[in-house]
Amino acid sequence: MRFLSPLGSTRRQIFFYLLPQFQANSIRRESTSSFHTTMDATEQSLRQSLSEKSSSVESQGNAVRALKASRAAKPEIDAAIDLLNKLKLEKSAVEKQLQSTMSSSGNGSLNREAFRQAVVNTLERRLFYIPSFKIYRGVSGLFDYGPPGCAVKSNVLSFWRQHFILEENMLEVDCPCVTPEVVLKASGHVDKFTDLMVKDEKTGTCYRADHLLKDYCTEKLEKDLTISAEKAAEFKDVLAVMEDYSPEELGAKIKEYGITAPDTKNPLSDPYPFNLMFQTSIGPSGLIPGYMRPETAQGIFVNFKDLYYYNGRKLPFAAAQIGQAFRNEISPRQGLLRVREFTLAEIEHFVDPENKSHPKFSDVSKLEFLMFPREEQMSGQAAKKLCLGEAVAKGTVNNETLGYFIGRVYLFLTRLGIDKERLRFRQHLANEMAHYAADCWDAEIESSYGWIECVGIADRSAYDLRAHSDKSGVALVAEEKYAEPKEVEKLVINPVKKELGLAFKGNQKNVVESLEAMNEKEAMEMKATLESKGEVEFYVCTLGKNVSIKKNMVSISKEKKKEHQRVFTPSVIEPSFGIGRIIYCLYEHCFSTRPSKAGDEQLNVFRFPPLVAPIKCTVFPLVQNQQFEEATKVISKELTSVGISHKIDITGTSIGKRYARTDELGVPFAITVDSDASVTIRERDSKDQVRVSLKEAASVVSSVAEGKMTWQDVWASFPHHSSAAADEQE
Repeated sequence: MRFLSPLGSTRRQIFFYLLPQFQANSIRRESTSSFHTTMDATEQSLRQSLSEKSSSVESQGNAVRALKASRAAKPEIDAAIDLLNKLKLEKSAVEKQLQSTMSSSGNGSLNREAFRQAVVNTLERRLFYIPSFKIYRGVSGLFDYGPPGCAVKSNVLSFWRQHFILEENMLEVDCPCVTPEVVLKASGHVDKFTDLMVKDEKTGTCYRADHLLKDYCTEKLEKDLTISAEKAAEFKDVLAVMEDYSPEELGAKIKEYGITAPDTKNPLSDPYPFNLMFQTSIGPSGLIPGYMRPETAQGIFVNFKDLYYYNGRKLPFAAAQIGQAFRNEISPRQGLLRVREFTLAEIEHFVDPENKSHPKFSDVSKLEFLMFPREEQMSGQAAKKLCLGEAVAKGTVNNETLGYFIGRVYLFLTRLGIDKERLRFRQHLANEMAHYAADCWDAEIESSYGWIECVGIADRSAYDLRAHSDKSGVALVAEEKYAEPKEVEKLVINPVKKELGLAFKGNQKNVVESLEAMNEKEAMEMKATLESKGEVEFYVCTLGKNVSIKKNMVSISKEKKKEHQRVFTPSVIEPSFGIGRIIYCLYEHCFSTRPSKAGDEQLNVFRFPPLVAPIKCTVFPLVQNQQFEEATKVISKELTSVGISHKIDITGTSIGKRYARTDELGVPFAITVDSDASVTIRERDSKDQVRVSLKEAASVVSSVAEGKMTWQDVWASFPHHSSAAADEQE
């Protein structure tokens, strides 16, 4: 997940966001021909038909004009006009069919936009979140969580800690947000963490280059009914392969389509890379450059040695961190899905590269859920339900540990309230993966924006620890002690420090450390070059330049030795969670409307599971009197003692309106105090009510909210509130 936008390649995400109906058939340049074959046949046929109808209307219009010009007989002109009107009606019918097909296919469907707006309006009105610095007109890509939003986020993170850190016995760390440049230089962020940007040549306003091209193609596909089937296929090809465009190719497409600055219509600059990290300096002198971290993982990697010792020098083990990350997005949009400051929860599971089995894999091996292997993507198929154990056994998923975390992520998301049918695990294609990665899968959740990557689960091999070992000079390795000594052929690198000191003086130590850190392949290639040429160019990463190594400066050989232990760099399996993205998708999956009792309006409901609901219970005195209010205080005290968040509503409005207000906040249970001996408990989704004694109310709500019993258990155990009384309250 290192060099990506919040949890995913920003340019790759375009395709999955815009064209979910094609199930991401292909995003590789060499596969564009197969992408043509997956274009919706109905849409293609309708576009062809519309083109033919338009030609017929134009031809017949010319014929009518010619008849009128030649003063033809009236019956002949009338017949020609009738035919023209008939052709226009046929053209209009095809236009309507095409518009309907395009809307139902998901390309910018108005229904999706209307649904999204209803969700966002409700979230902002009820203060789940709001734009930051709103009274100063805000800053794009920055949001504040209000009271219910904070509660949902806190509940999600609490469950994340329970589900992963506690149940998997992980080591939790908390590292600074400000990171020295040298750390992010080693990880590659300083050089590679970029998006392509263009500028308005007159005003200097900046835009994401791929966003502008995407918007143009999407606009044409969604709203221009006159484009031919061939042109529509071309635009879809552009969207499909956009990730592979070089800056020059992206710029050429922008010029070909005549794309200008959205606000001013001014010409745009050529695309150029922009580093997404916020730069800063550490200390008053400004001599120590740093950045606000773009992810939390590097803090774990640089602490590996201490964590390994803390864990008793035993592998495997996992370290986890929850914290803020920062990315200076060029033109953030899509609300909570693309922001400049966000919460990540990341796990780095360190494992022996020669043994990636997992002792608890059988716990998840029988799970079945939507998976989207790369072979299905490349052949134009859809995601389908697969058994996780079979996927690992067949090699579709690279190893058991990676498969285990895929299963655990599935359980985590579905228990939060994510719809199983709108959750899939998509395998990265070959051109998406880093060269060092063994395998990588994304948990994608379908929302009104399309399929959104919310969790990445990657086998990153040993890249990260090796990169920091090379840069820091500190060996980040693990050991395996042998029961009996083993004779092994060992690479021996002996730098001649006297010669190196004469040649490099104060830089001698850096050169020696780099020589000693060479892997076997690199060392043997150096040996061969020195023997044939007597000199070789050698890159010293801590100096950031090449130096000339002569034959008398180092000896390289292989010797047979008896070893009592094996020293190796661990591989890492990394699940990385975008908490804000998960929460936004959860909002959409839990949002619904239902008619009011009078049927004259639609009431908003968030159907949060009790696990994540911002408030677990509300307490309503039926009417304002001292007797009911005293009973309410007793229930409130007991709810507090068992750790159930709740809210008391003593406003004079009707119970029905109070229910509606709390349904919109997603509160799962409501206690109505209508006597000093017993109360009713109402469940939000079914609106069913049971009567329990005053003393039992808090324990019943606590048991259901904490999952110790279900609402069905409660319904079976207590008297039902009479339908007449329930109707009156609703």
